[in-house]
Amino acid sequence: MQSAVASPDRVAKRQRIAQRFNEFIDSHYVISDSETLKPYECDGLSAYCEEALIVVLPSTVEQAQKVLKICHEENIPVVARGAGTGLCAGAMPHGDGVVLSMAKFNKILEIDTDARAARVQPGVRNLAISEAAGDYNLYYGPDPSSQIACTIGGNVAENSGGVHCLKYGLTVHNLLSVQFLTMEGELLTIGSEGLDSCGMDLMALFTGSEGLLGVVTEVRVKLLPKPERAQVVVAGFDSVPKAGDAVGEIIAKGIIPGGLEMMDGFAIKAAEDFAKAGYPVDAQALLLCEVDGTDEEVAEHIEAVETLFRELGATSVRTSQSEEERARLWAGRKSAFPAVGRISPDYYCMDGTIPRGQLTHVLLEMQKMSEHFGLRVANVFHAGDGNLHPLILFDANVPGELERTEEFGGKILELCVEVGGCITGEHGVGYEKLRQMPAQFSDSEIEQFHKVKRAFDAKELLNPGKGIPTLRSCQEYRSLDLDLTPNAQVSANSNTDAGEFRV
Repeated sequence: MQSAVASPDRVAKRQRIAQRFNEFIDSHYVISDSETLKPYECDGLSAYCEEALIVVLPSTVEQAQKVLKICHEENIPVVARGAGTGLCAGAMPHGDGVVLSMAKFNKILEIDTDARAARVQPGVRNLAISEAAGDYNLYYGPDPSSQIACTIGGNVAENSGGVHCLKYGLTVHNLLSVQFLTMEGELLTIGSEGLDSCGMDLMALFTGSEGLLGVVTEVRVKLLPKPERAQVVVAGFDSVPKAGDAVGEIIAKGIIPGGLEMMDGFAIKAAEDFAKAGYPVDAQALLLCEVDGTDEEVAEHIEAVETLFRELGATSVRTSQSEEERARLWAGRKSAFPAVGRISPDYYCMDGTIPRGQLTHVLLEMQKMSEHFGLRVANVFHAGDGNLHPLILFDANVPGELERTEEFGGKILELCVEVGGCITGEHGVGYEKLRQMPAQFSDSEIEQFHKVKRAFDAKELLNPGKGIPTLRSCQEYRSLDLDLTPNAQVSANSNTDAGEFRV
C-alpha cells in the first residue's frame, strides 16, 4: 500500500485542519510533515503502510473530544492509536484521515486495594499496571508477549490475551468499566465499579471492536492476588503430534494450568539462542505448563503433570525451582517472536483459534502447506486455548515471496474455520484478514455487523476499511474461488466487530 500523494488540495486540507487543531493543542503535538509522520504509517504489521493526513496527540479528554468533533464535522476519518504494537494493520492510518494517538494518556489514576482494581488511562503499558500493583501483592492477569510496550487501550481494542489467558481469561474477562468517546465526541461509560452490571453486556461488544465503535479514554481493570506459589514444567517431545496430544490430556485430568504454551523446533532453537532460557534444542516440540495456587495444590499438580508428560513420551522434563528460573523459562517464550527474526529476514505472524482437539491435525496440515508453498513455519502459540501464532518465514526482497506468504497465511486461517475455529484469537481482523471474513460469516451476519457499527458511528468515520468487508467485497472474494464457505457454527467465537472495507 502506497502513501497518499501530496497533491495541492491535500496540502491545503492538511494545513487547514492542522490550524484548527493548533487552536487548542500545542503545535508540537500536531504532526503534519511527511518525515515526522513516518513512524505512524503502520503498526507491528509493517507490510501494510499508509501516510496519515495528520497525527495529533491530545493530553486531555477535552482535547480529544474537540478533535473528534472537528473530524465529524469535516467528515474526516479517525484512527485511534496506542503503542502501535498490533499485528493486523488495525492501526494503519487512513490516507485522508487523522491518527488520534493516545500516547500521552499514560497515568495510573488509582490502585484500589480493597476492591482489587486499578483505574488507568489508555496509554498505560500493560506491564506497568502489574508493576504498580506489585507493592500491594496484586497484579493484572492478561499478559500479552508485547506487555512491556503494548498499552491497555490497545488491549481493550483487540481483546488481548497472553500466556496466562487459559486460566485468567482475556482482556474482556478482566475489565470492570471502560470510558470512551464516540465519533461525535460524546463521553460514555460502560460497566461499573461492581463485578457485574445491569442491562445488555456492552462491555463484551466494545472489547475487541478494534477502534471501530469508540476511542478509549479510561479503563478500570480487575487485579488478582499474587499466587502463593507458581512453578512451570518444561517438557520436550520428539514430535509435534505428541506434544499436541499432551495438551488435551492435561485438561482431561482436571488441571487448569495458569499457562500452557507450545513451541516447535524452529521456535525452540531461535528462542534458546536469543534468551538462553535452558530449552532442550534437540526437541521437535516444547510444552511450558505453569501451575499456580497454594503450596499443597501446586505440589500435587506439578507431580501429576510431570508424570503425565513422561507417560506421553516426553524426552525431557524440567521443573523450575525458583522464581528466577521460572521467569527465565517464560522469558524464552515471550521473546520467541523477536528471536525468530534472527533466523529469517522477515516473518509473518498469523493468529487463528481452533478447538484443542484439532491441534495435531492442524499442525500436520500446516506442515503440508509449508512444503507446498516452499516456506518454513515456526509455531509459537497458546496451546491451552487453541490460539495459534504460526510465524511464516520469508524474504521480502525475493520477488513474489510476500504474496506467496500472504496466500499461505490465508489458507491457515481458512483451515482454522474448517475445523470449527475462527480467524482470530487476539490480534484482530484489522486490514489483514478482510479476505478471510467471508469464510467465517454469511452475508446476513456481515450486514448485522454493519448495523452495529452504524449504531455507534453513523458516518462510519472511526477506523474505516478495517474489521469487516462490505458485502460487495465479500462477493468479489468469493468469486476468486478461495473456498470461502461460511461456517455458521463458529460465528459466535469471533473476536471482531463491525467496520467497512471499501473497494
